[in-house]
Amino acid sequence: MTEYPPEPWHLAADACISMWRVPVDELPRLPAEPLVLGNQAAVFTAWIDYLPSGQLSYHELLSCVAVRGRGLAASITDIWVDSEISRAGGRELWGIPKELAAFTFTGGRTFTAATSDDWIATAAFTPRAGLPIALPVRFEIAQDRGGSPLRTPVEWRSKPRAAAADWSVNPAGPLAYLAGKRPVASAAPAATRLRFGSCPR
Repeated sequence: MTEYPPEPWHLAADACISMWRVPVDELPRLPAEPLVLGNQAAVFTAWIDYLPSGQLSYHELLSCVAVRGRGLAASITDIWVDSEISRAGGRELWGIPKELAAFTFTGGRTFTAATSDDWIATAAFTPRAGLPIALPVRFEIAQDRGGSPLRTPVEWRSKPRAAAADWSVNPAGPLAYLAGKRPVASAAPAATRLRFGSCPR
């Protein structure tokens, strides 16, 4: 059994995020009801470099869909990491379907991800203007763990910063529902700190 930290995980990260609008009938299967506007859902993708100043250090690519919740909430549908520890902890603690992949992160702004079978996606981000102060955001990750719904709290604090993004998604890969589309907005938040999971009672 792979050893991983108990929740919550305290992490430091550099992140690049894009938001997409995707027709509901093109979404992958979800464990929660999506938020829908005009028959379209909001999909968020993120490249994340978890830094050694946090509990774990690894790379990640994820895709999640905004879903109904008590506040801000999302369900992670596709996610890859290059850490066996993160993969095991994400799956066993929170029902997050992490898989392994190989990554190239260049200069913190250009990214590639591939499995042993094929490439997944590439992207390049150009940061724009941002705010000099870190702002907090709280949300939930809604997953299915062993057939039971699970809501996991996340606290995210970072300095907001807009970005332009150029994506290429493998049309035969697991993110094919994003292939040929363009994100409607992107960001490259700075000085990101996260607390992922519930605190011990």
